[in-house]
Amino acid sequence: MELIAPIALFAFTSAVTPGPNNIMLMSSGLNFGIKRSLPHMLGICIGFPLMVLAVGLGLSAIFVTFPVLHTVIKVIGVVYLLYLAWLIANSSNKMESKNSSKPFSFIQAVAFQWVNPKGWIMAVGAMATFTTINAPLTPQVITIALVFLSVALPCAGVWLGFGVALKKLLKDQRQQRIFNVLMALLLVASIVPMVLPAN
Repeated sequence: MELIAPIALFAFTSAVTPGPNNIMLMSSGLNFGIKRSLPHMLGICIGFPLMVLAVGLGLSAIFVTFPVLHTVIKVIGVVYLLYLAWLIANSSNKMESKNSSKPFSFIQAVAFQWVNPKGWIMAVGAMATFTTINAPLTPQVITIALVFLSVALPCAGVWLGFGVALKKLLKDQRQQRIFNVLMALLLVASIVPMVLPAN
């Protein structure tokens, strides 16, 4: 497929730019470190390509037939992201009180892809842009999912590493609290373009 390079560029720019996954991963790196955040990172890296496969192999047709399902998932995703923003904003307080605050598990991160509005936009956008009716669809979808899989780990690793590096700079709980509140606000801001009506 001659489109591998453009797909890779699309996948890279989509995966490395700020969005709910990356903001939460950076916050996890700061609050829990690399080792405890690895399941979260791997859940993103594997979960999103699986979602791309599902969307490409037929789920998008279901949404065309039943558009209300897409709206329901979008609403659930936005509400869940707001809840996660609240958790991130308060995570340093949880650390202070030695509460059982813990990072996303692998399964939670995989499941989160299905309520992540940016993930839906990326998956549907990739299918609409890089598939063609002049060739069998399944190999095209598998290729796109594999390209996303190949770029996911380095992109997610950058954000996780950035969060861990910030932990060395943010020495006290007050600084970490400010950072967490800023990350929560960024997470909320990342939702805004997805809920505004298209012009």
